Amino acid sequence: LCPPQRHGLAVCLALTTMCTSLLLMYGGIGGGGGHPEPRHRRQQQQQVAAVPSRPPGRDQHRPALPVGAGLLEGYISVLEHKMFTANFEVCLSLQPLKMHCKSCALVTSSGHLLGSKQGDRIDETECVIRMNDAPTRGYGKDVGNKTSLRVIAHSSIQRILRNRNELLNMSHGAVFIFWGPSSYMRRDGKGLVYNNLQLMNQILPQLKAYMISRHKMLQFDDLFKRETGKDRKISNTWLSTGWFTMTIALELCDRINVYGMVPPDFCR
Repeated sequence: LCPPQRHGLAVCLALTTMCTSLLLMYGGIGGGGGHPEPRHRRQQQQQVAAVPSRPPGRDQHRPALPVGAGLLEGYISVLEHKMFTANFEVCLSLQPLKMHCKSCALVTSSGHLLGSKQGDRIDETECVIRMNDAPTRGYGKDVGNKTSLRVIAHSSIQRILRNRNELLNMSHGAVFIFWGPSSYMRRDGKGLVYNNLQLMNQILPQLKAYMISRHKMLQFDDLFKRETGKDRKISNTWLSTGWFTMTIALELCDRINVYGMVPPDFCR
């Protein structure tokens, strides 16, 4: 028999070993049975952790493509369609814009295309989008001659009317979208832009002219707030024709090539 001191020491060591074994066993069960985590799983977790979180409203709120074959909501035809009934006539002018392009060339008005000789490449695109009264005559080698859609600000409508022989008559089949404050788009005879568009419609009855509705303008304001974090009205910010044109192009086109856009640090 062992001396009492040695016997007590042996019992103590045995109990310590048993406790350590139990702790290791339960720790292994809690950690997945004690098996080492697969390498690809660790790498996947590291990759997820390494990706910085994006600010809300960036990709999640990109303008969705319209439901239906090329039907764009929020763009109202200026052309009035009258329906006569037995006792009265009803004016129907809420015709939506039906347009869709697989590929688009968005040509800016910056002047950076001068000398670029991109005209042929631009004209080969299915749809060519231009802004305001940017000319094509005399600049075809650089900016092309084709126009499928022209987005025009309320402040440019007088220049459009003065140059209508070049901008309107030469743009066969082109669509024109006009934007402006809701007070300018009123249909009760007090809307400056709407009145001018009605005059334009009388001169060129085949012109495909549309206005951006008030509800659509509010959607553009909401999109601006989601993208920048700023409220347009509170920050006293005016959206540019370039903003409207790019947003419309995202709804209209599957693929967009932008020509003449200046780099982000151009003004620095």
